[in-house]
Amino acid sequence: MTTTTVPAPGYRITPARVLRSEWHKLWTLRSTSINLAATTALTLGMGVGISAAYDGTGEGGLDTVVFVLLGTQFATVNLAVLGILATAGEYSTGQIRATMTAVPTRLPVLWSKAAVLAAITFPLCLWTNLLTFPLAQSFLTGTDQSAALGDPGVLRGLTGNAAALTLLAVMALGLGALARSVPMATGAYIGLVMILPEVLRMLPYDIVTDTVRYFPAKALESLTAAQPLPDQATPAAALLALTLWAAASLAAAATFLRRRDV
Repeated sequence: MTTTTVPAPGYRITPARVLRSEWHKLWTLRSTSINLAATTALTLGMGVGISAAYDGTGEGGLDTVVFVLLGTQFATVNLAVLGILATAGEYSTGQIRATMTAVPTRLPVLWSKAAVLAAITFPLCLWTNLLTFPLAQSFLTGTDQSAALGDPGVLRGLTGNAAALTLLAVMALGLGALARSVPMATGAYIGLVMILPEVLRMLPYDIVTDTVRYFPAKALESLTAAQPLPDQATPAAALLALTLWAAASLAAAATFLRRRDV
């Protein structure tokens, strides 16, 4: 049975106060700094390292932005774990009871967590991408992967990648609120993003192939590519698909948050 706590006299719950509280809680987690630092280091390190070792052969026409940002494959997991810890982590420590007592309407907590996570993730990913690309390109001059920031689709791919990673993190946050368990939410995220699309692609049905391109991992590829392939979703469609995945995750979390006890 859900109980409602009346705030103390003189205390008003406002969106700004809830946002400030969630901002403070996220930054006081040691895992936040670790995950963000690892995301930047892996993206930058892999982009520069792979580019420095590239001899101009063997990549089969891989899109330049996708090639440089191969390190973001790790970011999809790092940032997802951060999102999951922001919600499911509170259930594992019991802090969620204090949070919901302070904000008995509950839903502002979920929206604030998602907003804070997005506000941190997008600028970090975009800054990392804009730093990684020119550094990596300094080793790719004269190869088939050589490109400039001003080339068609490059800036859109770098920005699209940051937006996609942000939406994936928000989706993971919703899964964390649904599962209320860090291991379960992490397993669900990896299964949905990394395993299920590959399994479905084995099915010999055109409708399945057409549907898989809008799954999170494939939408991420489409948004990252400077020039998406014909069998990929368009960047606009991929962005819409990821937005809907994130929105569905949050909507399901909100429904269960209202109906279940803490």
